[in-house]
Amino acid sequence: MLELDLSADIQALRSTFADIEAVVDVETLRADIARLSEEAGVPDLWEDTANAQKVTSALSHRQSELARITAISRRLDDLEVLVELAVEMEDEDSAAEARKELAELEDVIGQLEVQTLLDGEYDPRSAVVTIRSGAGGDDATDFAEMLLRMYLRWAERHKYPVKLMDTSYAEGAGIKSATFEVDVPYAYGTLSVEAGTHRLARISPFGGADKRQTSFAAVEVIPVMEEAVEVEVPEGDIRVDVFRSSGPGGQSVNTTDSAVRITHLPTGIVVSMQNEKSQIQNRAAAMRVLQTRLLLLKREEEAAKKKELAGTITASWGDQMRSYFLYGQQLVKDLRTGYEVGNPASVFDGDLDGLIAAGIRWRKRKDDD
Repeated sequence: MLELDLSADIQALRSTFADIEAVVDVETLRADIARLSEEAGVPDLWEDTANAQKVTSALSHRQSELARITAISRRLDDLEVLVELAVEMEDEDSAAEARKELAELEDVIGQLEVQTLLDGEYDPRSAVVTIRSGAGGDDATDFAEMLLRMYLRWAERHKYPVKLMDTSYAEGAGIKSATFEVDVPYAYGTLSVEAGTHRLARISPFGGADKRQTSFAAVEVIPVMEEAVEVEVPEGDIRVDVFRSSGPGGQSVNTTDSAVRITHLPTGIVVSMQNEKSQIQNRAAAMRVLQTRLLLLKREEEAAKKKELAGTITASWGDQMRSYFLYGQQLVKDLRTGYEVGNPASVFDGDLDGLIAAGIRWRKRKDDD
């Protein structure tokens, strides 16, 4: 007789999921979708482009959130049916499928439970992530590229839409910097715990005599601000440089000067964009990021929270928040949470959920203290 009693596990998942639904407030979510759908259906919506983008983006995000909740609820119902079928038919294949689905649902609901801890002012927003190489020469620029691939693979695993906005290649290996946007609800709240200095220790592939090398890269995460359009940037406060987009090793990949670099003279903030097709598109994208950074800076100064929201990331010794060891013990360790992963290869392939969840819980405890 087939042994398959998953009722207690399924009931525990349903209880956790019910708590999540209460926090998310599904009925309010549906009401928001109905209201935004009505606004999106107005014939003259796109006469005001900024407002149209705001409405359609908000609608898309809420629809995505509701779809996720609905899909999990349906999967829980289907799992119970699958268990009943497996027991009734004494079908070991169906039983194995039920155990696998239970494990997957435990993982998905666990991730969603962590998301309910994201209650910061900017947490529900999309995110713009910038990675910069730090101390360590070719190893640092190579490490920066490894981190870029890690985050892109993480987004790919979750089917999150990503837009690569700018990449500055190093003369040798890897990249000097890269900027990309993750456009899903709570991308900022989720990824903001990745901000800080990351440290890599390994036997350098660029040096001789099997010498161990330590290198650093900085990760900056900012929210995409709908209010960014409210920040006026006088033309006299910026310097705009145009240049040709470049590929690995500095090679030109564009025959026209379509890439744009905007320098905000009063603050020294620099934003580069080169991945759009035209100079106009790159300038618009760069201005949006600049406005977001200026808005954040303004709010941080007003609230005296600059250190809390952004801080100073030096990408060097004494500042790291996570270390990646690719020699001897083979370990990834978050120095804030103590969370460890004994398989760095899986982490660099995008398996970040455990590290991120530990970071979010750590931050929540810290905020509550």
